[in-house]
Amino acid sequence: MGRGAACIHPTAIVEDGVEIGRGTRVWSHVHLRRGSRIGEECILGEKSYVAPGVRIGDRVKINAFVYVCSAVTLEDGVMVAAGTVFTNDRWPRATTPDLSRLRGSEPDDATRPTRVREGATVGARCAVGCGLEIGRFAMVGMGSVVTRSVPDFHLAHGNPARSVGCCCRCGRVLVRFDGVDGADPVPEQVDCAACGRRYGIRDREVTELCAPGG
Repeated sequence: MGRGAACIHPTAIVEDGVEIGRGTRVWSHVHLRRGSRIGEECILGEKSYVAPGVRIGDRVKINAFVYVCSAVTLEDGVMVAAGTVFTNDRWPRATTPDLSRLRGSEPDDATRPTRVREGATVGARCAVGCGLEIGRFAMVGMGSVVTRSVPDFHLAHGNPARSVGCCCRCGRVLVRFDGVDGADPVPEQVDCAACGRRYGIRDREVTELCAPGG
């Protein structure tokens, strides 16, 4: 991957050792730190920050004012909406216990990784905790505080975020889980009304059964 193949705004800061894939667009005042790796055909919105060592897959869309800290991985096709903040330290302190010196910003024994799996969406102004995973094609609603992992295809929102249903690859809600808004019991099989994809649901675990026309 080479920077020459990407479109980088002249106000963006791209440190040495950053890899940027072909067709990726880096907008105004984005800061990409050393050792980060950005895939092909991505969009990085203005004033977003990508910390050292972050791994971002292909066709990832990061909107404006997003903070992606070290030890975060965004797989292919992920969307992170505006104002979202990732974290990586479970016991954050500015200094050593005796207050004699600042702690460094580099990853250490307290750093916990977070992975957002392929196709997932994290809504605007979310706060994402560390040491967790947001599953394939999951959807996290805007303003949520994510403190635990979100399973594949689940729809989660709130503070703390909890699963309230499941959604299709296309983003449409398939079904809401019982007890949320008086919905009926969860069906074992459901077709997406928008695109026709079919899914199985057992004990809230969602499985893809077939694509449209399959």
